[in-house]
Amino acid sequence: MEKRLRQNHIFDSLWKAVLVSCLLTFFLAAVSVSALAQEVSASVDTTNIKIGEQITYRLSVESDGGSPVVFPEGQTFSPLEMIEAYAIDTSEIGDRQRLIREYALTQFDSGQYTIPQQRVLINDREFRTDSFSVVVNDVVVDTTKQKMYPIKPAVEVPPAFGIPQWLWWLLGLILLGIVGYLLYKSRQKRKEAAKQLPPYEQALYELKQLDNSHLLEQREIKEYYSQLSAAVRRYLDGEVYDHALESTTNELIAYLEAERDRGKLKLENTTISKLKIILERADLAKFANSKPDVLTAKEDRASVENVIKDTKASIPQPTEEELLADQEYRERLERKRKVKKIIFGILAVVILISAATAYIISTKGLDYFADTYLGNTSKEMLEGEWIESEYGTPPVSIASPDVLVRELKDSTAVASGKETFNFGSLESSVFLSVNTRPAGEDFNLEGAVEEVYSYLEANGAKNIITKQEEFETLNGAKGMKIFGTMSFQKSEKSKPIQKEYAILNFGMGEGYQQIVMIYNEGDKYAEEIAQRVSTSVELIKMEN
Repeated sequence: MEKRLRQNHIFDSLWKAVLVSCLLTFFLAAVSVSALAQEVSASVDTTNIKIGEQITYRLSVESDGGSPVVFPEGQTFSPLEMIEAYAIDTSEIGDRQRLIREYALTQFDSGQYTIPQQRVLINDREFRTDSFSVVVNDVVVDTTKQKMYPIKPAVEVPPAFGIPQWLWWLLGLILLGIVGYLLYKSRQKRKEAAKQLPPYEQALYELKQLDNSHLLEQREIKEYYSQLSAAVRRYLDGEVYDHALESTTNELIAYLEAERDRGKLKLENTTISKLKIILERADLAKFANSKPDVLTAKEDRASVENVIKDTKASIPQPTEEELLADQEYRERLERKRKVKKIIFGILAVVILISAATAYIISTKGLDYFADTYLGNTSKEMLEGEWIESEYGTPPVSIASPDVLVRELKDSTAVASGKETFNFGSLESSVFLSVNTRPAGEDFNLEGAVEEVYSYLEANGAKNIITKQEEFETLNGAKGMKIFGTMSFQKSEKSKPIQKEYAILNFGMGEGYQQIVMIYNEGDKYAEEIAQRVSTSVELIKMEN
């Protein structure tokens, strides 16, 4: 009996111990779950969508004010696809802070999916959210009511605004045609002017051509007298009366008589009378179908030559003053012709250059034209011959557009083994700097980077934004990359320039190496230069 009581007592003790242990475990689990629910929670705005629609996934975190929080990044919501991660919304609740971040999720295949648990880090402590089941439905299409059409071939969509390339070619050809035509006409005029004889010689030449025309043998009396009267009228138009060609016979004879009476022409009455008779006979032959005989025509031809010679002899010789005035007038005309030629040549060149410029911009783009023909310093550095060299102690090897120059401003730093090598300046599109320090010196990364920032701020850098990430060279040397953007303004009068920078920091035990790269923001060639420099970095281990 006593033995059984002892057994019952032991059994009761064990039962109570198990019960207390279970209660304690349940209490701790409840407290842990309660703490988790208070710190991290997740929710979705819907669990039922159509293909392509979005789900808003919301993460809410409550933590101490100074506790760092790391939210999920990347495609951690698979099988759903994250479209966008929105900015973190922060609010204060007493001495705690609430951080809320939303994600846009979607899925393009129908079915039932599970959004997996998400991992949130608070003070390096891991928290996991609940998972959610989501249904993605097909879009139902009633094919009995929807007309079916054959698949159309792919077509190239033209830009919203643009000038067709063939139009530029056409404009260029038209401009070239206009320039060529103007050049041809100008050349023809010069040739004609060079061939033009003086009026007296031209008149005798036309009479000789008339003798060789055989018009009299062919009984072309009308045409013969037409050319005969034209020859004498052209001469008088050039030498005596500049309206002789369009004047009637009576008007021309009256003018010659008036000039004779004023003493400007020393013509005999018989010469003027003879000319009047010939011109009247020519008028009758041309307009009244009169046909003088061949002998009369030949006599008129000889009389016209005598009239031209007598008129030439009757014209008073110009005085010295008239000759000087005429020479000055001719020189002035010649200067005007030269100015017109120069203006025409400049205009032709401008038209050709404009057409070529418009074509290049339309086909290659404005950036290509500016970089290729107007010049781009960064592009020239990138495409030039690069130099690979070692700098400092411990040595660091980089490739650069030109050799970096040692800086000797701080004698104290040089004496202690610190070395600085620079390429370019902060005002230029690309600035490179290599800094090295020997082993054994008290060193910390923050202090070394702070020196760079102090130097930049002292030379006009403002609004410096800082990021950092691990960096590894091609030969496996690991370091820290500090990078970001800043605004650089050399003086108050100068315009601020937005720049990007990257600071590569390495420490191999033998010492410290630092490569600084600063370049203009938005300059694709400068950015490529910095990337090429970063890729070429190689740390040289010193031999013992």
